[in-house]
Amino acid sequence: MSGTASGTSGEPSPGAAWWFAFGTFTVLPVRAKAVDREVAGRGMAAAPAVGVVLGLAAAAVLLAAGALSGSRLLAAVLAVGALAWLTRALHLDGLADLADGLGSGRPPGQALDVMKRSDIGPFGVVTLVVALLVQVAALAALPGAPAVAALVAACASGRLAVTWA
Repeated sequence: MSGTASGTSGEPSPGAAWWFAFGTFTVLPVRAKAVDREVAGRGMAAAPAVGVVLGLAAAAVLLAAGALSGSRLLAAVLAVGALAWLTRALHLDGLADLADGLGSGRPPGQALDVMKRSDIGPFGVVTLVVALLVQVAALAALPGAPAVAALVAACASGRLAVTWA
């Protein structure tokens, strides 16, 4: 056996890649029983589909909050917040680390050390505030169906970048 979750043929179970993808890209506490290069590769290929699910979940928050509050701004804030929570804010953490490293003005090796630290510096904070405000403003400017389409497209294409990489 190759160390994968498998049946009698030694092939990885079809669901292992999906478990891996959802466990990697979401806050959901799911994991593939065992992961090898094949399962991980298939999981990365499934990343855009996970993005679609995340986009639909954020869209549900957007529509429900908009209907209950009557405020597109509040709905956008809650949808962007839900998306950050559903993804463990992994993308936001990476953005803050990058901003702190680039903003440090240090040589590459030292900038990398800044990026590896668990704290967040002023460049990271400002970058996150601006990025989140842009997301909320853009989403609040769109009415229902276009906002839903934008959320799903953004989440799917963001994870497609992982697949391409």
